[in-house]
Amino acid sequence: MDAKLEVTIDVIVHATEDISKFFESFEEMFEIKQEGFTVEHTTGHFENPITLLNVKIEKTQAQKFVGKLIQLLSKDQINEMIQEIEERTVDSTFHIRLDKQELIKGNLMFKEKDAIKLKIHTPIYNKKDTVKIFSKIFQFVN
Repeated sequence: MDAKLEVTIDVIVHATEDISKFFESFEEMFEIKQEGFTVEHTTGHFENPITLLNVKIEKTQAQKFVGKLIQLLSKDQINEMIQEIEERTVDSTFHIRLDKQELIKGNLMFKEKDAIKLKIHTPIYNKKDTVKIFSKIFQFVN
């Protein structure tokens, strides 16, 4: 995979969720250590405590992450991603959401609400190349 990749991961952790399980899952599945995350504590709409986790990975680590992501997804999930490239890409960034609870169990499932947000960015200089470039990235391991 020769693409210049950047991956951003955002997770909203509610007070009822165990933050350490997210760190463990990201380290076990993607080799992203807890120290790599930015942790921000805030309050929600109803004054409930919320923790925001964010990590941005680049270059080799981002390529490894995408490779692992592709390995952990089923062929159907990869095909679904490829089919939705145009709808999910904004300004050279592919957006996808994963189920938080399934990640903790070691599974990757797509989910739109209360999800882990992944943004995969690669420079695309001609918009008509978007599908071709992301298809190549997603089929890298497939």
